[in-house]
Amino acid sequence: MSKDHHHHDEPVDWREHGVKVIPGNSLDPNTAQTPGMNRAAAINHARAGAEKIWAGTVVIHPNAKTGAHHHGDLESIIYVVKGKARMRWGEKLEYVAEAGPGDFIFVPPYVPHQEINASEDEPLECVLVRSGQEPVVVNLDIEPVEKPEGILWKDPIHR
Repeated sequence: MSKDHHHHDEPVDWREHGVKVIPGNSLDPNTAQTPGMNRAAAINHARAGAEKIWAGTVVIHPNAKTGAHHHGDLESIIYVVKGKARMRWGEKLEYVAEAGPGDFIFVPPYVPHQEINASEDEPLECVLVRSGQEPVVVNLDIEPVEKPEGILWKDPIHR
């Protein structure tokens, strides 16, 4: 059995390399942005030493729609904290679903999508988690479709 990977058999400094709490008022807005929204990083490599995951907040302005975009090969999870989210996705953004506080939204890799704040007077506040560190935001030139196909935002388990 080989020795652990730490240098000179010194014990791990768990104070320095252990659990980290990132206060909500110290998030870093210096991250990839999309028109109509503000992202702020909480957990990333620079701030927390994370290797495989990224987390932060996103606030979408009242009545705002993001530009169509995707996030490359990253998986994204959006947790709605406050407000009403409308998601459009597809080659022509022809599919639509809505989510509210407490709901989770999963966006698979390469899916063209658009986040919309369905409220005209309340900001949409979400927590965003991604499967990687690269701030991949590929903005797409897609003309939003007028009458998207409606999809009820419920999976078979919660029907």
